[in-house]
Amino acid sequence: MEPVAEREIRASFVNCSKGEAKRLTLPRDLATRPWADLDFLGWRDPAAPERAYLVAEYGDRLVGVALRRAAPQAAHVRRGMCALCLTSHVGDGVRLMTARMAGKPGQLGNSVGTYVCADLACSLYLRGRKDAGPGARAHESLTLEEKIARTAEHVIRFIGKVLGE
Repeated sequence: MEPVAEREIRASFVNCSKGEAKRLTLPRDLATRPWADLDFLGWRDPAAPERAYLVAEYGDRLVGVALRRAAPQAAHVRRGMCALCLTSHVGDGVRLMTARMAGKPGQLGNSVGTYVCADLACSLYLRGRKDAGPGARAHESLTLEEKIARTAEHVIRFIGKVLGE
């Protein structure tokens, strides 16, 4: 992913108002993010832990999606798998995140959801730049480039659902 400026990020959101996009908390480390290793920009709002954001290239434009994190499950140990990058995590490392749909469906209260790495660091787990623990990545015969393409396709499909396409 190419580096993205604050103005571009705020203008990219499709499922919240311009005022909401203007008020959301952006990551403080935008200038130092490992952009070359990111397939999308994802972050949790430090001021509102139940909020998260995903910004990705969708066709020829940048699309931002405001997400809500579901409440954590009971404290029993379990393993979950991210639907975007297929990384497994123990405990609450994978969370259900929902996004209000864009446009009229969203205004009517419709939303879509998927299970995602709770910290939205899918790109870094995929590349081995961040450790999700033992057994987090299943052995696959796919190349890294193929895994990256698969993750990008999963992100595009999720954004398409938010857009109602």
